[in-house]
Amino acid sequence: MDSNGAEETAADILQEIVSLEKDKARIEARISALRARLISYNSSENGGVEANSSAPRPAESQLSADAIYRYSRHLILPSFGVNAQANLLKSSVLVIGAGGLGAPALLYLAASGVGRVGIVDHDVVELNNLHRQVIHTEAYIGRSKVESAAAACRAINSTVQIVEHKEAFRTSNALEIMKKYDIVVDATDNVPSRYMISDCCVVLGKPLISGAALGVEGQLTVYNYKGGPCYRCLFPTPPPTTACQRCSDSGVLGVVPGIIGCLQALEAIKVAGEVGEPLSGRMLLLDALSARLRVVKIRGRSLQCEACGENAMLTEQQFRDFDYEEFTQSPLSTSPLKLELLEAEARITSKEYNDINSKGEAHVLVDVRPSHHYKIISLPNSINIPLASLEERISEISSALAREEVKNETGRGSSLYVICRRGNDSQRAVELLRKIGFTLAKDIIGGLESWAHNVDPQFPTY
Repeated sequence: MDSNGAEETAADILQEIVSLEKDKARIEARISALRARLISYNSSENGGVEANSSAPRPAESQLSADAIYRYSRHLILPSFGVNAQANLLKSSVLVIGAGGLGAPALLYLAASGVGRVGIVDHDVVELNNLHRQVIHTEAYIGRSKVESAAAACRAINSTVQIVEHKEAFRTSNALEIMKKYDIVVDATDNVPSRYMISDCCVVLGKPLISGAALGVEGQLTVYNYKGGPCYRCLFPTPPPTTACQRCSDSGVLGVVPGIIGCLQALEAIKVAGEVGEPLSGRMLLLDALSARLRVVKIRGRSLQCEACGENAMLTEQQFRDFDYEEFTQSPLSTSPLKLELLEAEARITSKEYNDINSKGEAHVLVDVRPSHHYKIISLPNSINIPLASLEERISEISSALAREEVKNETGRGSSLYVICRRGNDSQRAVELLRKIGFTLAKDIIGGLESWAHNVDPQFPTY
Protein backbone atom coordinates (compact mmCIF):
# COMPACT_ATOMS: atom_id res chain seq x y z
CA MET A 1 0.00 0.00 0.00
CA ASP A 2 1.37 3.44 -0.86
CA SER A 3 1.82 6.22 1.67
CA ASN A 4 -1.61 7.66 0.86
CA GLY A 5 -3.38 4.35 1.22
CA ALA A 6 -4.61 5.09 4.72
CA GLU A 7 -6.40 8.20 3.54
CA GLU A 8 -8.00 6.54 0.52
CA THR A 9 -11.75 5.98 0.82
CA ALA A 10 -14.16 3.63 -0.94
CA ALA A 11 -15.56 6.64 -2.80
CA ASP A 12 -12.08 7.47 -4.11
CA ILE A 13 -11.62 3.92 -5.34
CA LEU A 14 -15.03 3.87 -6.99
CA GLN A 15 -14.36 7.21 -8.67
CA GLU A 16 -11.07 5.91 -10.08
CA ILE A 17 -12.74 2.72 -11.33
CA VAL A 18 -15.41 4.74 -13.15
CA SER A 19 -12.73 6.98 -14.67
CA LEU A 20 -10.70 3.99 -15.86
CA GLU A 21 -13.79 2.30 -17.29
CA LYS A 22 -14.54 5.42 -19.32
CA ASP A 23 -10.97 5.43 -20.63
CA LYS A 24 -11.24 1.72 -21.44
CA ALA A 25 -14.52 2.22 -23.34
CA ARG A 26 -13.03 5.05 -25.37
CA ILE A 27 -9.91 3.02 -26.19
CA GLU A 28 -11.92 -0.07 -27.17
CA ALA A 29 -14.18 2.01 -29.42
CA ARG A 30 -11.14 3.56 -31.10
CA ILE A 31 -9.50 0.16 -31.60
CA SER A 32 -12.70 -1.22 -33.13
CA ALA A 33 -12.96 1.73 -35.50
CA LEU A 34 -9.32 1.35 -36.57
CA ARG A 35 -9.77 -2.38 -37.14
CA ALA A 36 -12.77 -1.72 -39.35
CA ARG A 37 -10.78 0.82 -41.37
CA LEU A 38 -7.86 -1.60 -41.66
CA ILE A 39 -10.09 -4.40 -42.93
CA SER A 40 -11.66 -2.05 -45.46
CA TYR A 41 -8.20 -0.81 -46.52
CA ASN A 42 -6.75 -4.31 -46.88
CA SER A 43 -9.81 -5.47 -48.79
CA SER A 44 -9.53 -2.65 -51.35
CA GLU A 45 -5.75 -2.97 -51.64
CA ASN A 46 -6.02 -6.69 -52.37
CA GLY A 47 -8.80 -6.55 -54.89
CA GLY A 48 -11.43 -7.49 -52.36
CA VAL A 49 -9.34 -10.28 -50.71
CA GLU A 50 -8.23 -9.97 -47.10
CA ALA A 51 -4.55 -9.26 -46.46
CA ASN A 52 -2.25 -12.30 -46.20
CA SER A 53 -4.88 -14.50 -47.87
CA SER A 54 -3.84 -16.25 -51.05
CA ALA A 55 -6.99 -18.34 -51.35
CA PRO A 56 -9.71 -17.00 -53.69
CA ARG A 57 -13.15 -16.32 -52.26
CA PRO A 58 -15.84 -18.86 -53.05
CA ALA A 59 -17.51 -17.71 -56.24
CA GLU A 60 -21.06 -18.07 -54.90
CA SER A 61 -20.73 -16.25 -51.59
CA GLN A 62 -17.96 -13.75 -52.26
CA LEU A 63 -17.27 -13.85 -48.52
CA SER A 64 -13.80 -13.26 -47.12
CA ALA A 65 -12.07 -15.93 -45.09
CA ASP A 66 -12.67 -13.92 -41.92
CA ALA A 67 -16.37 -13.50 -42.77
CA ILE A 68 -16.78 -17.22 -43.42
CA TYR A 69 -15.25 -17.99 -40.04
CA ARG A 70 -17.14 -15.23 -38.19
CA TYR A 71 -20.56 -16.19 -39.59
CA SER A 72 -19.89 -19.92 -39.92
CA ARG A 73 -22.82 -20.90 -37.65
CA HIS A 74 -25.12 -18.94 -39.95
CA LEU A 75 -23.58 -20.44 -43.08
CA ILE A 76 -23.99 -24.07 -42.04
CA LEU A 77 -27.63 -23.50 -41.10
CA PRO A 78 -29.71 -25.03 -43.95
CA SER A 79 -32.55 -22.53 -43.50
CA PHE A 80 -30.17 -19.55 -43.69
CA GLY A 81 -26.87 -20.30 -45.37
CA VAL A 82 -24.59 -18.39 -47.70
CA ASN A 83 -27.18 -16.47 -49.69
CA ALA A 84 -28.99 -15.08 -46.65
CA GLN A 85 -25.71 -14.04 -45.04
CA ALA A 86 -24.59 -12.36 -48.24
CA ASN A 87 -27.91 -10.49 -48.31
CA LEU A 88 -27.36 -9.39 -44.72
CA LEU A 89 -23.91 -8.05 -45.49
CA LYS A 90 -25.34 -5.96 -48.33
CA SER A 91 -28.28 -4.64 -46.30
CA SER A 92 -28.73 -1.56 -44.15
CA VAL A 93 -30.99 -1.15 -41.11
CA LEU A 94 -32.02 2.03 -39.31
CA VAL A 95 -32.83 1.63 -35.61
CA ILE A 96 -34.78 4.57 -34.21
CA GLY A 97 -34.24 4.61 -30.46
CA ALA A 98 -31.29 3.22 -28.50
CA GLY A 99 -33.29 2.36 -25.38
CA GLY A 100 -34.89 -0.81 -24.05
CA LEU A 101 -35.98 -2.12 -27.45
CA GLY A 102 -33.16 -0.69 -29.52
CA ALA A 103 -30.39 -1.94 -27.23
CA PRO A 104 -30.72 -5.70 -27.88
CA ALA A 105 -31.83 -5.14 -31.47
CA LEU A 106 -28.66 -3.17 -32.22
CA LEU A 107 -26.37 -5.71 -30.60
CA TYR A 108 -27.78 -8.61 -32.61
CA LEU A 109 -27.98 -6.70 -35.88
CA ALA A 110 -24.32 -5.75 -35.58
CA ALA A 111 -23.26 -9.22 -34.45
CA SER A 112 -25.22 -10.88 -37.27
CA GLY A 113 -23.41 -8.91 -39.95
CA VAL A 114 -25.88 -6.34 -41.24
CA GLY A 115 -23.68 -4.27 -43.54
CA ARG A 116 -24.67 -0.85 -42.25
CA VAL A 117 -26.55 0.00 -39.08
CA GLY A 118 -27.86 3.49 -38.32
CA ILE A 119 -28.68 4.59 -34.78
CA VAL A 120 -31.00 7.54 -34.07
CA ASP A 121 -31.39 8.96 -30.57
CA HIS A 122 -30.95 12.37 -28.94
CA ASP A 123 -30.97 11.22 -25.33
CA VAL A 124 -28.18 10.52 -22.84
CA VAL A 125 -27.55 7.43 -20.72
CA GLU A 126 -29.02 7.57 -17.20
CA LEU A 127 -28.61 5.21 -14.27
CA ASN A 128 -32.28 4.18 -14.38
CA ASN A 129 -31.83 3.02 -18.01
CA LEU A 130 -29.36 0.27 -17.20
CA HIS A 131 -31.76 -2.39 -15.90
CA ARG A 132 -33.16 -2.82 -19.41
CA GLN A 133 -30.95 -0.93 -21.89
CA VAL A 134 -28.18 -3.51 -21.83
CA ILE A 135 -26.12 -1.94 -24.61
CA HIS A 136 -25.07 0.85 -22.22
CA THR A 137 -22.73 0.71 -19.21
CA GLU A 138 -22.12 2.81 -16.12
CA ALA A 139 -19.07 4.30 -17.83
CA TYR A 140 -21.37 6.05 -20.33
CA ILE A 141 -23.79 7.65 -17.83
CA GLY A 142 -24.36 11.25 -18.87
CA ARG A 143 -23.08 10.64 -22.39
CA SER A 144 -24.91 10.22 -25.69
CA LYS A 145 -26.86 6.98 -26.09
CA VAL A 146 -25.89 6.90 -29.75
CA GLU A 147 -22.22 7.20 -28.87
CA SER A 148 -22.55 4.45 -26.26
CA ALA A 149 -24.51 2.10 -28.53
CA ALA A 150 -22.16 2.68 -31.46
CA ALA A 151 -19.14 1.82 -29.32
CA ALA A 152 -20.78 -1.41 -28.15
CA CYS A 153 -21.72 -2.43 -31.70
CA ARG A 154 -18.22 -1.72 -33.01
CA ALA A 155 -16.72 -3.69 -30.14
CA ILE A 156 -18.78 -6.72 -31.18
CA ASN A 157 -18.23 -6.42 -34.93
CA SER A 158 -15.66 -4.00 -36.30
CA THR A 159 -16.52 -4.95 -39.89
CA VAL A 160 -20.02 -3.46 -39.72
CA GLN A 161 -20.46 0.20 -40.60
CA ILE A 162 -22.16 2.02 -37.72
CA VAL A 163 -23.69 5.41 -38.54
CA GLU A 164 -24.44 7.77 -35.66
CA HIS A 165 -27.43 10.13 -35.81
CA LYS A 166 -27.26 12.10 -32.54
CA GLU A 167 -30.55 13.90 -33.06
CA ALA A 168 -34.25 13.56 -32.47
CA PHE A 169 -36.17 11.89 -35.30
CA ARG A 170 -38.59 14.53 -36.56
CA THR A 171 -40.44 15.34 -39.79
CA SER A 172 -37.74 17.89 -40.58
CA ASN A 173 -34.99 15.26 -40.85
CA ALA A 174 -36.79 11.90 -41.07
CA LEU A 175 -36.88 11.55 -44.86
CA GLU A 176 -33.23 12.45 -45.32
CA ILE A 177 -32.13 9.98 -42.65
CA MET A 178 -34.42 7.10 -43.64
CA LYS A 179 -33.67 7.27 -47.37
CA LYS A 180 -30.20 5.86 -46.69
CA TYR A 181 -31.48 2.54 -45.29
CA ASP A 182 -33.33 -0.56 -46.53
CA ILE A 183 -35.20 -1.54 -43.35
CA VAL A 184 -36.44 0.45 -40.35
CA VAL A 185 -36.76 -0.71 -36.73
CA ASP A 186 -39.11 1.39 -34.59
CA ALA A 187 -37.73 1.18 -31.05
CA THR A 188 -39.52 4.27 -29.72
CA ASP A 189 -42.14 4.38 -26.98
CA ASN A 190 -44.64 7.08 -27.85
CA VAL A 191 -47.66 7.29 -30.13
CA PRO A 192 -46.76 10.32 -32.29
CA SER A 193 -43.41 8.71 -33.15
CA ARG A 194 -45.15 5.51 -34.23
CA TYR A 195 -47.42 7.36 -36.65
CA MET A 196 -44.56 9.49 -37.94
CA ILE A 197 -42.18 6.59 -38.51
CA SER A 198 -44.87 4.48 -40.19
CA ASP A 199 -45.91 7.31 -42.51
CA CYS A 200 -42.28 7.97 -43.42
CA CYS A 201 -41.81 4.29 -44.26
CA VAL A 202 -44.91 4.40 -46.49
CA VAL A 203 -43.68 7.50 -48.33
CA LEU A 204 -40.27 5.90 -48.95
CA GLY A 205 -41.44 2.30 -49.39
CA LYS A 206 -39.47 0.86 -46.45
CA PRO A 207 -40.50 -2.20 -44.40
CA LEU A 208 -40.99 -1.36 -40.73
CA ILE A 209 -40.25 -3.65 -37.78
CA SER A 210 -42.43 -2.32 -34.96
CA GLY A 211 -42.15 -3.42 -31.34
CA ALA A 212 -43.57 -2.26 -28.03
CA ALA A 213 -43.02 -3.22 -24.39
CA LEU A 214 -44.74 -1.98 -21.26
CA GLY A 215 -45.06 -3.48 -17.83
CA VAL A 216 -44.78 -7.24 -18.33
CA GLU A 217 -46.24 -7.32 -21.84
CA GLY A 218 -44.88 -6.81 -25.32
CA GLN A 219 -45.93 -6.96 -28.96
CA LEU A 220 -44.29 -7.12 -32.36
CA THR A 221 -45.30 -6.90 -36.01
CA VAL A 222 -43.96 -5.93 -39.44
CA TYR A 223 -45.64 -3.06 -41.29
CA ASN A 224 -45.53 -1.95 -44.91
CA TYR A 225 -44.03 -5.22 -46.17
CA LYS A 226 -45.01 -6.67 -49.55
CA GLY A 227 -48.53 -5.24 -49.57
CA GLY A 228 -49.14 -5.67 -45.87
CA PRO A 229 -50.76 -3.07 -43.61
CA CYS A 230 -49.12 0.03 -42.20
CA TYR A 231 -49.63 1.38 -38.69
CA ARG A 232 -52.49 3.64 -39.82
CA CYS A 233 -54.33 0.68 -41.34
CA LEU A 234 -54.70 -0.75 -37.83
CA PHE A 235 -55.05 2.55 -36.00
CA PRO A 236 -56.61 5.18 -38.30
CA THR A 237 -57.32 7.40 -35.30
CA PRO A 238 -54.96 7.79 -32.34
CA PRO A 239 -55.95 6.42 -28.93
CA PRO A 240 -57.03 8.86 -26.19
CA THR A 241 -54.10 10.34 -24.30
CA THR A 242 -55.32 8.68 -21.09
CA ALA A 243 -54.69 5.30 -22.72
CA CYS A 244 -51.12 6.15 -23.73
CA GLN A 245 -48.61 4.97 -21.16
CA ARG A 246 -44.82 5.11 -21.11
CA CYS A 247 -42.21 3.10 -19.24
CA SER A 248 -41.24 6.15 -17.19
CA ASP A 249 -44.80 6.38 -15.86
CA SER A 250 -46.03 2.79 -15.73
CA GLY A 251 -42.80 0.82 -15.36
CA VAL A 252 -41.41 -2.13 -17.30
CA LEU A 253 -39.77 -5.40 -16.31
CA GLY A 254 -36.29 -5.05 -17.80
CA VAL A 255 -36.17 -8.35 -19.64
CA VAL A 256 -39.45 -7.70 -21.53
CA PRO A 257 -38.11 -5.05 -23.94
CA GLY A 258 -35.02 -7.25 -24.18
CA ILE A 259 -37.12 -10.11 -25.55
CA ILE A 260 -39.09 -7.89 -27.93
CA GLY A 261 -35.93 -6.10 -29.09
CA CYS A 262 -34.27 -9.43 -29.90
CA LEU A 263 -37.36 -10.45 -31.87
CA GLN A 264 -37.23 -7.13 -33.74
CA ALA A 265 -33.66 -7.97 -34.75
CA LEU A 266 -34.86 -11.40 -35.86
CA GLU A 267 -37.60 -9.92 -38.06
CA ALA A 268 -35.15 -7.44 -39.58
CA ILE A 269 -32.73 -10.29 -40.32
CA LYS A 270 -35.52 -12.33 -41.94
CA VAL A 271 -36.52 -9.40 -44.15
CA ALA A 272 -32.93 -8.52 -45.05
CA GLY A 273 -31.84 -12.12 -45.54
CA GLU A 274 -35.03 -12.99 -47.46
CA VAL A 275 -35.72 -16.04 -45.30
CA GLY A 276 -38.67 -17.35 -43.31
CA GLU A 277 -42.06 -15.69 -42.86
CA PRO A 278 -41.85 -12.14 -41.51
CA LEU A 279 -44.67 -11.07 -39.18
CA SER A 280 -46.57 -9.08 -41.78
CA GLY A 281 -50.33 -9.30 -41.25
CA ARG A 282 -49.70 -10.98 -37.91
CA MET A 283 -48.81 -9.74 -34.44
CA LEU A 284 -46.82 -11.50 -31.75
CA LEU A 285 -48.06 -10.92 -28.19
CA LEU A 286 -45.99 -11.63 -25.07
CA ASP A 287 -47.26 -12.00 -21.51
CA ALA A 288 -44.06 -12.43 -19.53
CA LEU A 289 -45.48 -13.42 -16.14
CA SER A 290 -47.56 -16.26 -17.56
CA ALA A 291 -44.83 -17.22 -20.07
CA ARG A 292 -47.46 -16.96 -22.81
CA LEU A 293 -46.33 -16.15 -26.34
CA ARG A 294 -48.87 -16.17 -29.14
CA VAL A 295 -49.26 -14.90 -32.69
CA VAL A 296 -52.60 -13.49 -33.86
CA LYS A 297 -53.79 -12.44 -37.28
CA ILE A 298 -54.37 -8.71 -37.73
CA ARG A 299 -56.37 -6.85 -40.36
CA GLY A 300 -54.74 -6.45 -43.75
CA ARG A 301 -53.99 -3.29 -45.65
CA SER A 302 -56.95 -0.90 -45.59
CA LEU A 303 -58.00 0.45 -48.96
CA GLN A 304 -59.26 3.55 -47.14
CA CYS A 305 -56.00 4.15 -45.27
CA GLU A 306 -54.91 7.79 -45.50
CA ALA A 307 -51.27 6.75 -45.79
CA CYS A 308 -51.18 3.62 -47.96
CA GLY A 309 -54.77 3.17 -49.23
CA GLU A 310 -55.88 3.13 -52.86
CA ASN A 311 -56.53 6.85 -53.01
CA ALA A 312 -53.83 7.94 -50.56
CA MET A 313 -51.67 10.78 -51.80
CA LEU A 314 -49.17 11.16 -48.96
CA THR A 315 -46.20 13.06 -50.41
CA GLU A 316 -42.85 13.94 -48.91
CA GLN A 317 -43.92 17.55 -48.49
CA GLN A 318 -47.21 16.59 -46.83
CA PHE A 319 -45.25 14.38 -44.46
CA ARG A 320 -42.90 17.24 -43.57
CA ASP A 321 -45.84 19.57 -42.91
CA PHE A 322 -47.91 17.13 -40.82
CA ASP A 323 -48.15 17.91 -37.09
CA TYR A 324 -48.01 14.53 -35.32
CA GLU A 325 -48.19 16.05 -31.85
CA GLU A 326 -51.39 17.88 -32.76
CA PHE A 327 -52.82 14.76 -34.43
CA THR A 328 -52.20 12.52 -31.42
CA GLN A 329 -52.50 15.19 -28.71
CA SER A 330 -49.28 13.76 -27.29
CA PRO A 331 -45.70 15.05 -27.24
CA LEU A 332 -42.90 13.53 -29.30
CA SER A 333 -40.53 14.24 -26.44
CA THR A 334 -39.78 11.43 -24.02
CA SER A 335 -39.79 13.92 -21.14
CA PRO A 336 -42.57 13.38 -18.59
CA LEU A 337 -45.80 15.27 -19.24
CA LYS A 338 -46.37 18.43 -17.23
CA LEU A 339 -50.03 19.32 -16.89
CA GLU A 340 -51.36 22.77 -16.02
CA LEU A 341 -54.91 22.14 -14.76
CA LEU A 342 -55.19 24.52 -11.81
CA GLU A 343 -55.07 28.24 -11.18
CA ALA A 344 -52.04 29.59 -9.33
CA GLU A 345 -54.00 30.09 -6.10
CA ALA A 346 -54.68 26.35 -5.94
CA ARG A 347 -50.99 25.44 -5.99
CA ILE A 348 -47.90 25.85 -3.82
CA THR A 349 -44.25 25.03 -4.43
CA SER A 350 -42.36 22.29 -2.63
CA LYS A 351 -40.31 24.96 -0.84
CA GLU A 352 -43.47 26.69 0.38
CA TYR A 353 -44.83 23.40 1.69
CA ASN A 354 -41.52 22.73 3.44
CA ASP A 355 -41.82 26.08 5.25
CA ILE A 356 -45.39 25.26 6.32
CA ASN A 357 -44.35 21.84 7.58
CA SER A 358 -41.27 23.19 9.38
CA LYS A 359 -43.37 25.75 11.26
CA GLY A 360 -45.68 23.00 12.48
CA GLU A 361 -48.78 24.54 10.93
CA ALA A 362 -51.84 22.31 11.10
CA HIS A 363 -52.37 20.49 7.84
CA VAL A 364 -53.00 17.15 6.17
CA LEU A 365 -50.80 15.87 3.33
CA VAL A 366 -52.46 13.37 1.00
CA ASP A 367 -50.23 11.34 -1.32
CA VAL A 368 -52.36 10.19 -4.27
CA ARG A 369 -49.84 7.83 -5.86
CA PRO A 370 -50.74 4.13 -6.25
CA SER A 371 -49.98 2.14 -3.10
CA HIS A 372 -47.04 0.28 -4.67
CA HIS A 373 -45.45 3.65 -5.48
CA TYR A 374 -46.05 4.83 -1.91
CA LYS A 375 -44.14 1.81 -0.60
CA ILE A 376 -41.04 2.88 -2.53
CA ILE A 377 -40.62 6.20 -0.73
CA SER A 378 -42.89 8.81 0.88
CA LEU A 379 -42.82 11.98 2.95
CA PRO A 380 -43.28 11.59 6.72
CA ASN A 381 -46.80 12.14 8.07
CA SER A 382 -48.41 11.82 4.63
CA ILE A 383 -51.42 9.56 4.17
CA ASN A 384 -51.77 7.45 1.05
CA ILE A 385 -55.10 7.61 -0.78
CA PRO A 386 -54.57 6.66 -4.45
CA LEU A 387 -56.28 8.90 -6.99
CA ALA A 388 -58.31 5.96 -8.31
CA SER A 389 -60.00 5.50 -4.92
CA LEU A 390 -60.08 9.13 -3.78
CA GLU A 391 -63.84 9.70 -4.10
CA GLU A 392 -64.79 6.63 -2.10
CA ARG A 393 -62.29 7.46 0.67
CA ILE A 394 -63.21 11.11 1.23
CA SER A 395 -64.23 10.31 4.82
CA GLU A 396 -60.60 9.46 5.63
CA ILE A 397 -59.54 12.96 4.60
CA SER A 398 -62.30 14.54 6.68
CA SER A 399 -61.26 12.49 9.71
CA ALA A 400 -57.60 13.40 9.27
CA LEU A 401 -58.46 17.11 9.05
CA ALA A 402 -60.60 16.86 12.19
CA ARG A 403 -57.77 15.18 14.12
CA GLU A 404 -55.35 17.91 13.08
CA GLU A 405 -57.73 20.63 14.25
CA VAL A 406 -58.07 19.00 17.68
CA LYS A 407 -54.33 18.48 17.98
CA ASN A 408 -53.59 22.04 16.90
CA GLU A 409 -55.98 23.66 19.43
CA THR A 410 -55.89 27.00 17.63
CA GLY A 411 -59.50 27.03 16.57
CA ARG A 412 -58.46 27.48 13.01
CA GLY A 413 -59.15 24.92 10.31
CA SER A 414 -56.39 22.69 8.99
CA SER A 415 -55.02 23.06 5.48
CA LEU A 416 -55.15 20.26 2.91
CA TYR A 417 -52.26 19.61 0.53
CA VAL A 418 -51.96 16.95 -2.15
CA ILE A 419 -48.79 15.48 -3.59
CA CYS A 420 -47.90 12.84 -6.19
CA ARG A 421 -44.81 11.80 -8.12
CA ARG A 422 -44.58 14.66 -10.65
CA GLY A 423 -47.46 17.02 -9.94
CA ASN A 424 -50.00 15.76 -12.49
CA ASP A 425 -52.23 13.39 -10.53
CA SER A 426 -52.19 15.79 -7.58
CA GLN A 427 -53.79 18.45 -9.80
CA ARG A 428 -56.49 16.00 -10.86
CA ALA A 429 -57.08 15.17 -7.21
CA VAL A 430 -57.36 18.83 -6.18
CA GLU A 431 -59.85 19.44 -9.00
CA LEU A 432 -62.00 16.63 -7.63
CA LEU A 433 -61.61 17.68 -3.99
CA ARG A 434 -62.61 21.27 -4.72
CA LYS A 435 -65.70 20.12 -6.60
CA ILE A 436 -66.94 18.13 -3.61
CA GLY A 437 -66.35 20.82 -1.00
CA PHE A 438 -62.68 20.95 -0.07
CA THR A 439 -62.34 24.43 -1.56
CA LEU A 440 -58.97 25.21 0.03
CA ALA A 441 -57.19 22.06 -1.13
CA LYS A 442 -53.90 22.75 -2.92
CA ASP A 443 -51.48 20.66 -4.92
CA ILE A 444 -47.70 20.73 -4.53
CA ILE A 445 -46.17 21.75 -7.86
CA GLY A 446 -43.86 19.16 -9.36
CA GLY A 447 -44.61 16.57 -6.69
CA LEU A 448 -41.93 14.46 -5.06
CA GLU A 449 -39.51 15.11 -7.92
CA SER A 450 -39.64 18.82 -7.08
CA TRP A 451 -39.16 17.98 -3.40
CA ALA A 452 -36.00 16.02 -4.23
CA HIS A 453 -34.71 18.74 -6.54
CA ASN A 454 -35.54 21.84 -4.48
CA VAL A 455 -35.80 20.75 -0.85
CA ASP A 456 -34.02 17.47 -0.08
CA PRO A 457 -31.36 16.35 -2.61
CA GLN A 458 -31.00 13.07 -0.67
CA PHE A 459 -34.65 12.16 -1.24
CA PRO A 460 -34.75 9.21 -3.70
CA THR A 461 -36.35 9.66 -7.11
CA TYR A 462 -37.54 6.93 -9.45
